[in-house]
Amino acid sequence: MGFLDVILGRRKLEGPAPDRLFALTTAYVTMETELELRSRGAAAIVFQPLETSDFNQIVQEAEEVVRGLGDEAGGKIDSTDDPYGFRWVIVRDSDFEDLVVALNGLSTSLESGGYGERILCAVFAFEDARGRPVYWIYNYKRGKFHPFVPMSGGAEERDNERELRLRAQIGSELPVEPELERWLALWGIPI
Repeated sequence: MGFLDVILGRRKLEGPAPDRLFALTTAYVTMETELELRSRGAAAIVFQPLETSDFNQIVQEAEEVVRGLGDEAGGKIDSTDDPYGFRWVIVRDSDFEDLVVALNGLSTSLESGGYGERILCAVFAFEDARGRPVYWIYNYKRGKFHPFVPMSGGAEERDNERELRLRAQIGSELPVEPELERWLALWGIPI
């Protein structure tokens, strides 16, 4: 961003960086060993669906490809719509790398079909040593990750202290969103 951009109030946003999603596969070793986080064997891509035949065909074909790969490797795929109008395409697989590859395939299909702007995020479900949920969320538009740790007890409260600790502990292994106000709180995660 140049000086003139600052003066005029223009800001250049980084474009989507789907390849950064793969940083999670290498960071997973640290998550398991140092952070004591284990994958729940589930991840999801979240997007705003369109009711057009072209969009539905792209999503259906992408799901079929992932389903075919899952049949070979033992994974499963399904989808659900949330009350906010977003669709969650959920992949379940015991192999963490297969989860990342599947979500990358889904997002690549949407992006190559011209619908990349419809993608909200990817969500990876983990649990800590006590069995509490921890999520790592990848924001496609920003190309960054952030942790989301809901408090137990059913109230829509998050454990901000734990999220900040996780950010510090993961270090430079993941591109973590530096602007805390961009850390999404996703309630009612179906994974």
